[in-house]
Amino acid sequence: MPYVNIQVTREGVTPEQKSRLIRGTTDLLVDVLGKNPATTFVVIDEVEMENWGIGGVPVKEFRSKASLSGR
Repeated sequence: MPYVNIQVTREGVTPEQKSRLIRGTTDLLVDVLGKNPATTFVVIDEVEMENWGIGGVPVKEFRSKASLSGR
């Protein structure tokens, strides 16, 4: 009974995109590990950007610095 938790920043992920993530993740577990899709759980959590940090700074600041450095 696999449980997969996908966390993304809350930036307008559409219901269609979420559906594709759920289907794709389930299919991957079926294909690679032979898991039963009926007992495979996929949960998508959307996290506010101010609650997500990378490299010791909020994600918005991290992205701003990355775009300025040309990454």
